[in-house]
Amino acid sequence: MGQTMPPPGRSGGGSRASAASLAAAASGATTGGRFPCEQCGAVLTYAPGTSELVCAYCGHRNRIVEPTVEIVENDLRQALEKGLAQAPAEERRTVKCGACAAEFTLVADRHAGTCPFCGSSAVTDTGASRRIKPAALLPFAIGEAEAQGRLRSWLSGLWFAPSKLKHYARGSGRLTGMYLPYWTYDSRTETDYSGQRGTVYHVPVQVRVVRDGKASYETRMVQKVRWTPVRGHVSRFFDDVLVLASRSLPSWMTDRLEPWDVQDLRAYTESYLSGFQSEAYQVTLDEGFGTAQAKMRSALQTDVMADIGGDLQRIERMEVTHEAPTFKHVLLPVWLAAYAFGGRSYRLCINGRTGEVQGERPWSVWKLLGLAVAIAIAAGLLALVYGNAPRGY
Repeated sequence: MGQTMPPPGRSGGGSRASAASLAAAASGATTGGRFPCEQCGAVLTYAPGTSELVCAYCGHRNRIVEPTVEIVENDLRQALEKGLAQAPAEERRTVKCGACAAEFTLVADRHAGTCPFCGSSAVTDTGASRRIKPAALLPFAIGEAEAQGRLRSWLSGLWFAPSKLKHYARGSGRLTGMYLPYWTYDSRTETDYSGQRGTVYHVPVQVRVVRDGKASYETRMVQKVRWTPVRGHVSRFFDDVLVLASRSLPSWMTDRLEPWDVQDLRAYTESYLSGFQSEAYQVTLDEGFGTAQAKMRSALQTDVMADIGGDLQRIERMEVTHEAPTFKHVLLPVWLAAYAFGGRSYRLCINGRTGEVQGERPWSVWKLLGLAVAIAIAAGLLALVYGNAPRGY
């Protein structure tokens, strides 16, 4: 904006008020993602693990005022029929990566940058778009320094990693704090099923055996299964089934970041996003529910097998009914890193609540070849030693 920021620690109530007013005016109010420091007017950022915004210039801290609203579950079927008209929505300006197609916000006052998902610098402004507003979020609990330490430990423990990765482990790379979009689904399910219950029993069978050249018969107990047709019904309520609403990271990576402490979700407020970025959801609401249904069905199969009972179970039919399913849009925190090696981008992510690290890793061809050569030499030496050893009689 061309605004000159007042120096840290500057005194004088009039100057402070003026700077704060300028910062607020430049941002169009705090709902634009900027929170001016009431001491010097600089932009405040959220301090992970606290309930405060902190000023990087003068150190002033503002306590975040939690919204006194209930985290609302939205009717899924009505939302699918009526779209954004049925769920709270917001307009948010995002940028899009031309390499991996990730769509995300930038930190306030930045209009270009490197994609935190793939490391590409090809990001373009997509303008403002209207989307379902997040209902809740989990704030960052660990800061960048702690996340860097977790990442260094993880990277240093990788065997046969290229030297570039080891350099990254020594702290040459910077992390990006990102809120990933998720859908959560609640559903009361009623399941009718049919199948078979298996009961194990044993019968004596005469078996011919030969010992020391002599044949004889022995009685052995052989296991068999008696199958009985069964029908039944099970009920189960699912609460907060999580579905990643992003395509920017592989599901195996984000699945391994679980569990998330969703019982500690807080009502959405932009204060927790200050100083961080957030990704726009790419997975639609109905597509996400399809994934959630698959997760629920897997759990229901376990319920049905328990209901069938017996020693073994076969499920032949499951008809699942979802009664009054609901949803909400939530944001969950991760620290991201991306680097290029050998013409490919590798991604690393850290759970911003627990510090769990997951990521992609390259293998050093030279180190693997060195290992293969070492194994071949060791095998040759062993063959030579045992080949020349005197044979016993």
